[in-house]
Amino acid sequence: MFKKVEIEAKTQQEALKKATELLKISANKISLEIIKEKKGFLGVGASTTYVASPKVDLVTEGKQYLESIIRALGIETRMEIRSVSPTEFYYRVQSNENALLIGKDGKTLLSFQTLLRNYLASFTSEPILVTLDIGNYHENRKKQLEILATKTAKEVARTRIAVKLDPMNAFDRRIIHAKLAEWRDVETESEGEGEDRAIIIRAKKN
Repeated sequence: MFKKVEIEAKTQQEALKKATELLKISANKISLEIIKEKKGFLGVGASTTYVASPKVDLVTEGKQYLESIIRALGIETRMEIRSVSPTEFYYRVQSNENALLIGKDGKTLLSFQTLLRNYLASFTSEPILVTLDIGNYHENRKKQLEILATKTAKEVARTRIAVKLDPMNAFDRRIIHAKLAEWRDVETESEGEGEDRAIIIRAKKN
């Protein structure tokens, strides 16, 4: 799961220096394992081949990283973390400045989530899935969107007139798609680019 690079060096210090450059992480977070030694002739040409990989706990690493970002804003937080799988993590954050950390339409929250995901992904060779919820925003937002999806779908099924919802971020669109995926009368489709991307709910053809 963790990134690995093979390095040939004359000394462990040289190997560690190369590893920091290749893995782009600090030396104290790197593990070196010797896999081959070349003795050379009278000590000349001697070298060692190492496998270098990150030496971190992703849960702890993510917590410290997120805390440092939010603390830089002068905000203290309480944080709960759940490891869903070796590459999937759920972070729940509470503070006395939830609205500030969430931002308009959850944009600040999603920025924090992207930063956190990219940081943890820098240690791994596999995709990382991170969900960050601040002040139960995602949970409350999910309920609101599911109500909207159901209400709109019923109207579309009754009138057979397609409805285009307001533009949404990818997280919100996934909730709408998932909620209506099993409906027999309607179907959903995303159209548009970037911040203008929106969902269309239309009646299925008979």
